[in-house]
Amino acid sequence: MAATAHYRNLVFGSGEAGKYLSWTLAKQGEHTAVVERKWIGGSCPNIACLPSKNIVHSAKVASLVARATEFGIEMQPAHIRMQGVRRRKRAMVDDQVRRHLSRYEDSGAELILGEGRFTGPKAVEVKTREGDTRLLTADRVFLNLGTHAAIPDIPGLAASKPMTHVEALELDRVPEHLIVLGGGYVGLELAQAMRRFGARVTVVEKGPQLASREDPDVGRALLELFCEEGIEVLLDARPAKVSGVSGESIVMQIAAEGEKTVQASHILVAAGRIPNTHGIGLRESGIELDSRGYIKVNERLETTAPGVWAMGDCAGSPQFTHVAHNDFVIVRDNLNGRRRTTENRLVPFCMFTDPELARVGLNESEARERGIAYRIARMCANDILRALTISETRGFLKMLIDEHSNRILGFTAFLAGADDLIAVVQTAMLNGIPFNALRDTIFTHPTMAEALSPLLADIEVRQDQSAASTRGSGA
Repeated sequence: MAATAHYRNLVFGSGEAGKYLSWTLAKQGEHTAVVERKWIGGSCPNIACLPSKNIVHSAKVASLVARATEFGIEMQPAHIRMQGVRRRKRAMVDDQVRRHLSRYEDSGAELILGEGRFTGPKAVEVKTREGDTRLLTADRVFLNLGTHAAIPDIPGLAASKPMTHVEALELDRVPEHLIVLGGGYVGLELAQAMRRFGARVTVVEKGPQLASREDPDVGRALLELFCEEGIEVLLDARPAKVSGVSGESIVMQIAAEGEKTVQASHILVAAGRIPNTHGIGLRESGIELDSRGYIKVNERLETTAPGVWAMGDCAGSPQFTHVAHNDFVIVRDNLNGRRRTTENRLVPFCMFTDPELARVGLNESEARERGIAYRIARMCANDILRALTISETRGFLKMLIDEHSNRILGFTAFLAGADDLIAVVQTAMLNGIPFNALRDTIFTHPTMAEALSPLLADIEVRQDQSAASTRGSGA
């Protein structure tokens, strides 16, 4: 029987929230252990955010090379070498792993690599990579379990051995023809990247538009972009059957305006996520799950089990690394006696298509659903001087302003540099700054942020600031 080791803190999962919490607690002198199944540092630096954006940027470079004559540059035709794309990505990931291991060593947190399972309240059995079994108990447990890609229940799909984003980021050759199942963040980013590397690409989306949570004008803009880049998009399309093996030959039968058959070489599934909460003894340890399998937490991220917290994707938080980091901050501050909660968080997001799609606060659809009256300020990217200088004139800006006050309700940017531009508006919203303050700000010329002044130039300033609506947080 393996001896039991007791810790002050046990962190289950080394993702964004888990790693920062473990480093922080260990540096405070608390005996802390982290159990990690596979990815040191979690998904973000290994198989998700950072490597995907690395490959997306390589595809952007390929796109710019193809446009070289537009910028007055003559050059030989470019050749895509996916081995080189992958090598650059792997080098970055390896460096990130080294940095994480150094942080563990410097902090004093013990990193235990292996498969963990609860055997009782605050008790975990770990089968380590070395083949040993360790029994761990703790005064406090923090769950940072993450999610994995869902494989829809479509006849033949699982048997076809489809790629998820994990395998797609490890491709060493350009697919001849890639089917992307899903029109959300992951699917759209990788669909565009693979098209720019030279693959034929077909996007199959079950809903009526791409990026289903965004306004219809955003969906139309993305559809136009993809069609112009030569990506086939099938909307209101429901796969009925899949045959073949991804990487060799795939045939997908689709119900979309009648029956359609798509033959391809590869298939990528990007159709949602499933929490990593099953089969590890959570319920048996008094940790309740909701109907979707996510861990039930309160506004301080406490679970139904005393002395156990959950953070990040597995806790049902918005599935972004920056939100997971905020989860860490919430737990850390509450442990230190400073009350902080998840209520009314203003969460921004960015989808790294080219151009990027970024939003903070409400869009029109959400405002209407909540019964919030709003005004619209809109501007085409073609009217932004910075966009003209860099020949990136696709897209638009759109800001929602409260009908009865000068409060900013939300901001959508679909243009080059949107990822940084939304931070300006987010900062204003967090501090209650009215739209006219942004309008009157002196921004550097020529920058994308400069566009906020003309964007808002024709919006009437409401004089009665006390009439500001309090309906909806914009988060």
